Amino acid sequence: MKLIHKIYGTGQPLIIMHGLFGSGDNWRSIARMMEPHYQSIVVDMRNHGRSPHDPEMNFKVMADDILELMTDLKLDKVSLLGHSMGGKVAMQFSLLHPDLVEKLIVVDIAPKYYPPHHDVVIEAIESIDPKQLTERMEAENALARFLGNDQSTIQFLMKNLARLPEGGFEWKPNMPVIIDAYYHLMEDVSPTEPFSGPVLFIRGEKSRYILDEDIPQIKTLFPNSSLVTISGAGHWVHADAPEMFTKAVLAFLND
Repeated sequence: MKLIHKIYGTGQPLIIMHGLFGSGDNWRSIARMMEPHYQSIVVDMRNHGRSPHDPEMNFKVMADDILELMTDLKLDKVSLLGHSMGGKVAMQFSLLHPDLVEKLIVVDIAPKYYPPHHDVVIEAIESIDPKQLTERMEAENALARFLGNDQSTIQFLMKNLARLPEGGFEWKPNMPVIIDAYYHLMEDVSPTEPFSGPVLFIRGEKSRYILDEDIPQIKTLFPNSSLVTISGAGHWVHADAPEMFTKAVLAFLND
């Protein structure tokens, strides 16, 4: 699949992969902060953003998309950065294609299985028929009925709504397929031989996605890994503390 992507800066290539219900635009500011140092290739993952829609969605085919992107861009070796769902894709890619990966950065996700925990978000999304909307505020109000005062999640989801020329709105992502694939996206990363290259895991201090008890499993698959905790940040580490986050990424890449 030909992924929609944007390229920022010059230098060594770094492919950046967003999380569930996100898009490459979520990473624009980080990519621009890194422009003087690296060529950031920010992608919309399949069924997200403006990338093509397809009924198949799992970590293996998403890793294949990244391989196709590298081939199209004539990249022999890259560093990878992935957040949440994108972090699992980045891990899967590195395990499948270790010779193609210079360094790996995994943001606030472990390679383990996660019990489903987005039920309310999915209900909120499914409660909206975008074509029937006349203004964005209607969607915000509908999401708030499920998500209450969680404005960060509401605004995150609102970025996925696009106005249609003929009136009404549409979801940019392929929401039905993403929701159908949701349980696959909670699965653990399929183990192969460990990836022995340099790996940095970054977690938010307020997040519960990477626990201390996950470190043995991480070390089994990624023996040359380290863990940085960003003070005061939650799951969206890069949005909560962009300067601290970028500093940690650059220190790792430049080492």
